[in-house]
Amino acid sequence: MIETTNIISNFGKFSSWLNTLEELDESLLSKPIAKGKWSIGEIIAHITNWDNYLLSEIIPSVRNEKGMEFPDFDSYNKKASDYAKSGISQSKLLKEAKNTREILVKELYETPTDKLNKSLTANGVTHCPHTGTPYSLLYIVKEFTDHDNHHKEQIIQFLKENNLK
Repeated sequence: MIETTNIISNFGKFSSWLNTLEELDESLLSKPIAKGKWSIGEIIAHITNWDNYLLSEIIPSVRNEKGMEFPDFDSYNKKASDYAKSGISQSKLLKEAKNTREILVKELYETPTDKLNKSLTANGVTHCPHTGTPYSLLYIVKEFTDHDNHHKEQIIQFLKENNLK
């Protein structure tokens, strides 16, 4: 139970970290973090898009004890990139990201622990090919937290390189 709470709590920390980006110059949000890479805005939209997917598709599926089905990553990620480039303001994008993550964290806390830990398939696969760990919603949340941290580090590095953090 403590491990479950810690995993969800760590996942929720992304929402408060987003506050550190609120004072950035708007133009910086759309600047790629490196050649051939996304901008901060695209990264935030990307993470929010997956949060929305967890809320709308994965949590209901898990609560019904069905497997987790994820869409094609590339086309799904492109939708997030396009959204970030659509002219949305930095403040609205950050607000959407924070709100979505907070709703998702609330839903995770309200999901019974046995459902969070229940072994389920992810796109028909029972175990993570990298770790051999059985898939469960909690395992996916931990993977998403690692994914968030990877992108946070990219953003932090970009800001350091631009003397902003």
